[in-house]
Amino acid sequence: MTAAIIAGQLRDLGVDDLDALLGLYQHLNVGDAPPSAASVRAVFAHPGLRHFGRFDGDALIATCNLAVIPNLTRGGRSYGVIEDVVTHPDHRQQGHGRAVIRHAIEQAWAVGAYKVVLTTSRKDPAVWAFYERCGFDSGDKRAFVIRRT
Repeated sequence: MTAAIIAGQLRDLGVDDLDALLGLYQHLNVGDAPPSAASVRAVFAHPGLRHFGRFDGDALIATCNLAVIPNLTRGGRSYGVIEDVVTHPDHRQQGHGRAVIRHAIEQAWAVGAYKVVLTTSRKDPAVWAFYERCGFDSGDKRAFVIRRT
């Protein structure tokens, strides 16, 4: 989809959006190495994984991705995982990040997911408050992460 983009438009991203997406990701994890071409093809071909983007004109200003994972509990209902949430610093505090998260949640509900999970490694209470304003809470859950070294 390379048609003219309406200001504030929110849509699924594809391979054609890769340069803009990787540029925005530099505001999430500064200095990340770019993925290989094979990785890009695999990511965009993966069933159940979608990337969403919010635009200002032609500029990608906010994004997140949603993985919908099949499940055998909860009556066989899937669940969603939101990752890689980032808004360009020049466009923060304007509702763009909340819009992409809200869209991802709606997409998860549309396919019957029973929950949506989001984790963050950010230690900033303002980031936590942002996710709470988006409807998330830590409730009775605790996330554990192991990273390959």
